[in-house]
Amino acid sequence: MNKFIGSGLLVIGFMGATSVYADNYHHQNNNQMQHHEAQRIKQGVQSGSLTREEAKGLVQNQKQIRTEERAYKSDGRYTPAERQDVHQDLQQSSGNIYQEKHDRARVPGQY
Repeated sequence: MNKFIGSGLLVIGFMGATSVYADNYHHQNNNQMQHHEAQRIKQGVQSGSLTREEAKGLVQNQKQIRTEERAYKSDGRYTPAERQDVHQDLQQSSGNIYQEKHDRARVPGQY
C-alpha cells in the first residue's frame, strides 16, 4: 500500500514539474526564446543531429529575426503587434529547428 501511494505521489510530482516546464517554455519572452533556440542549435551540432549546413541555415534565420526586431525598435517604439510578429517568427524558427534536428540528415560517424 505504501509503495502504491509513494509511486502515485512520484507520478503526480513528475506531471506537475513537466507541466510547469512546458508552461514556462510557451510563456518565454522573445529574448529568452532567442537564447533557448541558440542553445538548441548548439546542442544539435554537438550531438551530430544537425549538419553544418543545417546549422548555418538555422543561425542565418536567427540573425534575420534579430535584424527584423532591431528594425522594429529603430523608431523608438516596439508595438505589441511588432512584438507578436517577432514572437511568431521565433515560434516558426523553433519548429524549423525541431524538423532539422529530427530529419534523417546526420553528421557522419555521430548518432
